[in-house]
Amino acid sequence: MSRSKSAASTGAPPVRRRIRGLDAGERSAQRRRQLLTAATELFARQSYSGTSIEQICQHAFVGTKGFYDHFDSKEACYTALLEQITTGIQQRVAEVAVETAADDWPTRRAAVLVAFAHVIADDPRLAKVTFGEAGGFSPTVEAMRRANRRWSADFLKHQWLQADPHEEPRLLPLALATIGGMFELVTDWLHHHDDGGAPESVDTLIADLDNFVAVVDAGRVAVR
Repeated sequence: MSRSKSAASTGAPPVRRRIRGLDAGERSAQRRRQLLTAATELFARQSYSGTSIEQICQHAFVGTKGFYDHFDSKEACYTALLEQITTGIQQRVAEVAVETAADDWPTRRAAVLVAFAHVIADDPRLAKVTFGEAGGFSPTVEAMRRANRRWSADFLKHQWLQADPHEEPRLLPLALATIGGMFELVTDWLHHHDDGGAPESVDTLIADLDNFVAVVDAGRVAVR
């Protein structure tokens, strides 16, 4: 029997070719990460509309074919990036909410807002991609933004009910309005930088967010 029999004839699994220590699947995942990293940088620096697929590919050192192996369009690349960033934000604030579950609501609120602010502001590119782009430039992106806002409102409503299970059951509209105000504070914080204003620290954003939600809480408690 010849020792050069193919893997197919022997029934053995084919040997995956490795380049620089990576097999085909790992190389594909690496290219996707490179493309999303490049898109983060370019969308934050020159906006979604000002960025082309070719620029993303050049910045990522990935060919155009490699781009289309992962994304059907620039919009698909943006939605993948938005989903990645949003998932990170949601996971972090949920973790902090669990870690502080035994604390009173003002303590837990402060901890969650600190986590939220840091996860988006420590790397301002993430805030710009998530909050700085004009909403509604496509129905798909707008649907994602609405879904993200609804998740955040449901999360806030749950925190309120955890603090007081007998709270008014129709809290979702108030939670939606509160989240809208919080997101607007983030957007204003970003534009203050873009308009040439004096740099504001993340602590300024945290204080603004906490003051705003504290006022909402005071009004919510006063009228229940």
